Amino acid sequence: MEKDWKQVFLAGELYQAEIARELLENNGINAVVINKKDSSYLAFGNLEVYVNENDEEKAIEILKELKN
Repeated sequence: MEKDWKQVFLAGELYQAEIARELLENNGINAVVINKKDSSYLAFGNLEVYVNENDEEKAIEILKELKN
């Protein structure tokens, strides 16, 4: 991942990461999902959502509701 991108959300399931990404993009923040799940054993690893560091604080605020 590029140095100016920051992780703002961690999910165990793809649908959770995609909801976070879509919510951010609906609020004007570019976001990407990085799949770090093991390809052989899908029970291991997570999906991470990243945004540009300039959008990090706004993204965290938007995603607070998903973590509850």
